Amino acid sequence: MIEPAVLHGRDRYERVTRGWVDNTHDDAFTHTVVLEDPDRALEVSVVALPSPTYAIRAARCLAVRGAVDPTVARGVGALAGDRLVAGLTRRAAQATGDGAGAALALDGLIEVARLARQVAKLPPERAARAGGGDPWECWQLDTTGWVDLPDSCFTYSAAGRALFGTRTIASPMRPELYSPKPGQEKVFERTKVARLERHDGRLRLFHSMHDNVHGFEVTYEVDLATGAIVRAEHVTPKLPYMGICSLPQQKISALLGETADAGLRKRIQAHLGGVSGCAQLYDLTADLLKLLA
Repeated sequence: MIEPAVLHGRDRYERVTRGWVDNTHDDAFTHTVVLEDPDRALEVSVVALPSPTYAIRAARCLAVRGAVDPTVARGVGALAGDRLVAGLTRRAAQATGDGAGAALALDGLIEVARLARQVAKLPPERAARAGGGDPWECWQLDTTGWVDLPDSCFTYSAAGRALFGTRTIASPMRPELYSPKPGQEKVFERTKVARLERHDGRLRLFHSMHDNVHGFEVTYEVDLATGAIVRAEHVTPKLPYMGICSLPQQKISALLGETADAGLRKRIQAHLGGVSGCAQLYDLTADLLKLLA
C-alpha cells in the first residue's frame, strides 16, 4: 500500500514552484525560486555565472511562511563558491542537513540549477540570429550557449539534429534568452504545480510546467493496492522545437504497468531520459516520484 508522507493526515497535497531569472550583473544572473506547500513556503536565491562554469557567487534562503530551521539557511549560504553542476544535490543536502524546510530548500536549489540552463550571455550580435524565427539558428545557439546540452536529450542528439530540413519545426526561442539586456528582469519565468490526490482506490499524480519555451501537463494514476501505474499521459502545448521535441513524448506510455516503488526513479531513466528521451519529461516525472517517499 502506497502511503506518501506528504499525504499524512490528508488526501491532497499540492506544491507550487515559481522561478525566474534576472540579469543583475554583467557576468552573472540572479536565479530566484519560491516554493510553497501546505506546511511552509520559502525562497531560494542564487547569483551564479552562466555556462560553462555555473559558478555560485552568492546564495541565500528566506522563510516566507512556516518553520525553517536556521541551519538550512546557513547551509544554503555556504554553497557560495560551489557550482550548479553534477553533484550539487549531494553537496547541498550535506550543507542544509535535515532540519525543518531542508527538503524544500534542496528542491529550490535543484530548480535554480535548471533555470541556469535556460539563459545565456552570448554576444548580442550572435543572439540576434534567434530573432528571425529560424529553429536551426536557435538550435545552434543552444548548443553554443549551454555546454552541457549536447546529447542531454533527443533534441540535442545527432538524431535530433538530422531532422532539421526534413520536416516543419517551430521554436518559441527569442534573442533575450541568449543575450538579455543589462538589468533586464524576469528574462525567463517558470511556474510548476505538483499535486498528489487519493481518490477511489487510486493515487493521482499531476505535474505541470509552463515557461517561456515549455508547456507540460503530466498525469499518472497509480492503483493504491498494487502500486501499478494504470494511467500515464500528458499534453505539451509548447515545446522548444515542436516537430523534434514532440517525438520522445510518446515514451511516457512505457510507464504503464510499471510499479511505483522505490526503484522506479532509477528505472525511468531508461524509459524517459537519456539521448533518446526528453529531459523535461524525465524531471517532471522524477520529481513526482520523489513525493511518493
